[in-house]
Amino acid sequence: MKITAVDVYGYDVSYVDGAFELSGGRIVETLPSTVVRITADDGTIGFGETCPLGATYLPAHGEGARAALRELAPALLGLDPRDTALVNDAMDARLLGHAYAKSAADVACWDLAGRAAGVPVTTLLGGRRLDSYPLYAAIPLGPADRMAGEVERLRSDGVRQVQLKLGTAPHDDAARVHMVLEAIADDGVVIADANGGWRAQDAVVAARLLERSDRVYFEQPCPTLEECLYVRRLTTLPMVLDESISDVSTFLRAYHARGMDAINMKISKVGGLTRARQLRELCELLGISLTIEDTWGGDPATAAVSHLAASTHSDVLFSVSFINDFVNEHIAGYAPRSERSMGRAPTGPGLGIDVDLEQLGKPLFGFAL
Repeated sequence: MKITAVDVYGYDVSYVDGAFELSGGRIVETLPSTVVRITADDGTIGFGETCPLGATYLPAHGEGARAALRELAPALLGLDPRDTALVNDAMDARLLGHAYAKSAADVACWDLAGRAAGVPVTTLLGGRRLDSYPLYAAIPLGPADRMAGEVERLRSDGVRQVQLKLGTAPHDDAARVHMVLEAIADDGVVIADANGGWRAQDAVVAARLLERSDRVYFEQPCPTLEECLYVRRLTTLPMVLDESISDVSTFLRAYHARGMDAINMKISKVGGLTRARQLRELCELLGISLTIEDTWGGDPATAAVSHLAASTHSDVLFSVSFINDFVNEHIAGYAPRSERSMGRAPTGPGLGIDVDLEQLGKPLFGFAL
């Protein structure tokens, strides 16, 4: 089997509630998402998706993904899509970095390999350990009463874990967390996520204000790993690292510095399912809890998340996010779909979804043998 064509599509995804705000005045409304379709010589196809969260969240942006894929796609032609390690070798030899762009091609190969074998990607990732798993809900930054009201509404739908977007004045953020703690059930968990919005001094103040609760996790308080490690030494709150963890090297650096209790792993941030599986297995071996999600996107990105989560050991799976719950557009029939804040991986071959090419329209560009 060999890759005979790589086609790249684009579509826009819009946030279901209009505007999603993060620290630093970053606001998400509509973002360009990129879908890769890979075709093999026997006609089997596979899909992958990447959608950076704007241009100031990570060193990534929507048009950058498309430009990188123009460079990467010719290197895939003639390769066996089932040889995902070799596919990644070829992409790395062609273009340094740009993991978020490589992710879409990598996931498309996993999808194609599963379809060719007649098994779900979950099987290729080691097997279905979990039939279902809890999903968390992300609450955009806003007034404390509005955030608490949203949590109250979500609680009735079964949500027991919420991620609060913070990163403003520490006392104001602490007030947001405390109001949400009153709104959520006694078994609920609050993840205080500043997305790197505090510098070290403010992060320490915020941590001290939140330490009286045993239901609060502190996520990526500062932009750099060094600052997060400094804060880590001065708080008893369990620490989650997100933006600081981009690959195995940064994971091991943080681990050996005793820098975290959990990581938030976004599939496109680390380069796709091939690299994400490496980090997942390190977490399982070293006892680090793991949240699995992606930066943004629709049904194909969510499907990749669902399979990685379903094949992860329950002892380390902290939480999961289905990003297609956050957007209005659904190019694969809103599948996979959450149900009362629980997620499941499709059981069909590959990613187990059917992408509607009519919704995507003509490819932005393509390459073929």
